[in-house]
Amino acid sequence: MSTLCAARAKFKKLPGLLELTDTHLQWTQDGKKAPTLRVPHADAAALFSSKDGKPQVRLKVALFNDDEGHTFTFSAAQPVALNERETFKLELTNIVSRNRSTREASVLKPPTTPSAPPASTNGSSLRPPVPSSYATPSRAPSVSSDGRASGTPSNNPTSDFRLRKKVLVKSPELASLHRELVMSGQITESEFWEGREHLLLAQAAAESQKKGRPGQLVDPRPQAVDGGEIKIVITPQLVHDIFEEFPVVAKAYDENVPAKLSEGEFWKRYFQSKLFHSHRASIRSTATQNVVKDDAIFDKYLEKPDDELEPRRQRDQDVDMFIDLNATQEDHDETGNGQDVTMQAGKQRGALPLIRKFNEHSERLLKTAMSEGSPAKRRRVDSADPSDPWNHYSQIDLDDLHDPQASAGILLDMQDRQRYFEGRVGAGKSAEEAPRQAVDLTAALAEATQDLQGWSGNLAQLKIDRKAGEAALVSMTQNVAARLDVNKRKSASVPSFTGVADFMIHLLDDIPEDIFGQMRTCQTAANEFLRQFWASIYPPTSDPQTISAPATPAQKAAKAARMAGYLAKTPEKVAAIVNAGQAAGIDRQKIEIGMKPILDAVEKALAFWRTRKQPVGRP
Repeated sequence: MSTLCAARAKFKKLPGLLELTDTHLQWTQDGKKAPTLRVPHADAAALFSSKDGKPQVRLKVALFNDDEGHTFTFSAAQPVALNERETFKLELTNIVSRNRSTREASVLKPPTTPSAPPASTNGSSLRPPVPSSYATPSRAPSVSSDGRASGTPSNNPTSDFRLRKKVLVKSPELASLHRELVMSGQITESEFWEGREHLLLAQAAAESQKKGRPGQLVDPRPQAVDGGEIKIVITPQLVHDIFEEFPVVAKAYDENVPAKLSEGEFWKRYFQSKLFHSHRASIRSTATQNVVKDDAIFDKYLEKPDDELEPRRQRDQDVDMFIDLNATQEDHDETGNGQDVTMQAGKQRGALPLIRKFNEHSERLLKTAMSEGSPAKRRRVDSADPSDPWNHYSQIDLDDLHDPQASAGILLDMQDRQRYFEGRVGAGKSAEEAPRQAVDLTAALAEATQDLQGWSGNLAQLKIDRKAGEAALVSMTQNVAARLDVNKRKSASVPSFTGVADFMIHLLDDIPEDIFGQMRTCQTAANEFLRQFWASIYPPTSDPQTISAPATPAQKAAKAARMAGYLAKTPEKVAAIVNAGQAAGIDRQKIEIGMKPILDAVEKALAFWRTRKQPVGRP
């Protein structure tokens, strides 16, 4: 049984040691060997803690079978006690969240993390097993295929406790909201994650992504250490990459280790040999070749530089038209454009081996990506008949360019739906039964033509009183001048703001941190209650990835009523913050302005709820 954290704490005014193990929360009184109190992890239901700044740092653990729970007072000095309490809260929060998820969402037991197998310290473990062709799959396996088993079915990541924990760790604000609302029992674990499925799905997608092979060449860089010496850190991954990139090194390893050289001596002589410098991702200079000493073993594996006009390794397959640089060769003769002579290989003979090395490395990367890619991608590239024109079309046909499928929309949730449709039917019948008055089109056209006769003469005879027009222009000019004068005076006395955010920062910059923290906490909690309230009012979405089964109308009504009760307390909380700020010497109007948007949103929700609760009388 391992101990996750421990601290000196008092329980029922008795000193002792509080410990959190991997199975229990236990407290042992001073002078006794056996724990006086032991609480299994599965019994923890909620957490409560004293506010920061209080003389005593306390932590209360509520149980499913005991609402009173157990209260512990940390004995250390306040800064140390606060850190110890936060450590316990972090661990216990995960345990409580797991228990609530298990009880309320009816999911499987939380995941257990098996201990990783101990890494071998044997020197031969530096070289991983490599097949004879030295071609292996990607360097990093998928994260989702590791030894950590999820505690829920893999087809529903929204119920995975491990994903929820990672999302909370990445978002401190969301974790704080979770502790305040879920740990206090105001909302359930499932309700908290409803509407946040996209965060869990994004986390699951990030973990399931397979890391591709790096595109850089294997080029170990020496590091300078004290005394002027140079060292290269050799890891199993580096050895694997060297063997895969340079098969000749793997051949030398197989033929000389351990018969002629030991593991350490092999790598020491390799990094000091001409063979290593010939593999460097840079143009080899004559000075470097002269400085490196001869080596009787590694010099046998040196190859002649591939610096001829024709590469040593010829391609044995046709090049696809979309990646063939010579595919547009015929365009030069037809249009008269001159050939590009700046990129002809061979002008600098010393650069040819390096260029071909990069080309071979890129080809290996492309083959690896295509062999591990999706079947759809392989079908677009590999076709039985390259001359088929539809084969070329399939390569440029991208799924992202197709129109998305039309959405089914949201069902309209109406109040007194039957009365609405009855009214529509009655209106339709009365309109159909009423006789329509016939319109004589010939007479109507003749009347309109008569009305338009002489319109140009009538327009020319129109006269506007000169004095009235001048008076209107003078009045408008004076009005504009007065407005400009007022704006100038305001801009001289009032600081300018670039936006609403700039104005709010200027408004709240002199509010103390404790009052501002209370405002932020109140607003965050009210926003969550609003989200839960409107989610219970609106029709459910058609997203199949949901936390739980769709709620019944009775359950939604009960949830809406509960959230409306929480929202009704928001004005009281804001009033308490205003009074606390006024006692601290802060202008209450600043706090009221800062909290006005959330109060307006709460009032709108409560007004909607009051209207919804009132019965609609039938005529």
